[in-house]
Amino acid sequence: CLASVPCSIVGLIGRSWAMLFASGGFKVKLYDIEQQQITNALENIRKEMKLMEQSGALKGSLSAQQQLALISGCGNLAEAVEGAMHIQECVPENLELKKKIFTHLDSIVDDSVILSSSTSCLLPSKLFGGLTHVKQCIVAHPVNPPYYVPLVELVPHPETAPTTMDRTHALMRKIGQSPVRVLKEIDGFVLNRLQYAIISEAWRLVEEGIVSPNDLDLVMSDGLGMRYAFIGPLETMHLNAEGMVSYCDRYSEGMKHVLNSFGSVPEFSGATVEKVNQDICMKVPDDPVHLAARRQWRDDCLMRLAKLKRQVQPQ
Repeated sequence: CLASVPCSIVGLIGRSWAMLFASGGFKVKLYDIEQQQITNALENIRKEMKLMEQSGALKGSLSAQQQLALISGCGNLAEAVEGAMHIQECVPENLELKKKIFTHLDSIVDDSVILSSSTSCLLPSKLFGGLTHVKQCIVAHPVNPPYYVPLVELVPHPETAPTTMDRTHALMRKIGQSPVRVLKEIDGFVLNRLQYAIISEAWRLVEEGIVSPNDLDLVMSDGLGMRYAFIGPLETMHLNAEGMVSYCDRYSEGMKHVLNSFGSVPEFSGATVEKVNQDICMKVPDDPVHLAARRQWRDDCLMRLAKLKRQVQPQ
């Protein structure tokens, strides 16, 4: 089996990548500078896979035991990447740290392996600039938690070879993810630009006393979010009239009128932070126990939604 190597500080994202690659039948080596991180990651992966197998949520055609047998740890970077077809970096969002890792990898890999970063915001031109193997470099940004939310944004460096994009796209499809091709780099990529636009207007609506924080979230969870779980904003437009041209003919003036009323970018500080925090904490207190329980509930919901989408969504 070809080796996929998440090269990482083995936190949540690194563990998730390891599980995803193993679900596709790929051999995985986890690397970290601290052996205890690797040991902890392997134990957490074992527990998670066993629980998912029991609940029927395990991805791939192999059993949990078979997938676990594909995952191992390695404390030496050169040994970890030997024979690899894909290296997935998952260290914290620190540009200098990531550049240091890719510079090291650049000096030890051959011309065939793909060098991929999980960064959510750092531009490929800043990450990979000056590397000898820049044509093999790409960002593959997952969505947290990656095991249940399959989207992966593939963002190329200006010099990334088309074959690198194609190979990474095929690999992501192979492990059950939903890769999208971002055709050129832009701050925030696509997902975060959409997310921040929603957050910005949500904040303004609360700040201006239009709606309470909890009711604002309800608008999304029981309104827009229900349709967006299956179709995006552009297809929504298409279906909400007699096609896209019809929708724009009907609603473009109204949309522009509303959009022109949007305010400036909020500061996300001061009294509004206190109000939002107070309201949200009445629902989910911000101590570690309540936050962990709510995250687990969220992940359980995402797991069930992912299973439903696999059953009902057309190929």
